[in-house]
Amino acid sequence: MPGPEEIWLPLVDEPIGIIVQKIQEDDPEIERLVGSPHRILAFRIFAYIRVGIALGQMLFDHDLPPYDGSDTWVEMLLREPKHREELAREVRAVAAEIAADPKYADDEPLGPDEAARERFREFARRQLANE
Repeated sequence: MPGPEEIWLPLVDEPIGIIVQKIQEDDPEIERLVGSPHRILAFRIFAYIRVGIALGQMLFDHDLPPYDGSDTWVEMLLREPKHREELAREVRAVAAEIAADPKYADDEPLGPDEAARERFREFARRQLANE
């Protein structure tokens, strides 16, 4: 099995990658659900695909004004809160599906766990108190 440094690939460029990243940043529950190297990779792959499909469907379903050189069709669609929420639902659904997949049950989380963070905070407090 490849190591984490071998699986980190830039999968999608703008705008889909930015949309997924923004939704992920705005919803801490997603990070909790997919916070391991293999889960995050699977999450991004499937979230990018589902967001791309949803955007394509939105473009098909909604009439947009002719392109005037200002906003892209994605930006025009995302002006509507209902469209942004639909994409957020898709991303959350992917996160829940990845979290429920038993093949990722033994994945170690990215970064330190809460106990390690607390040990570091205590260490930092002692260091600052000794200065």
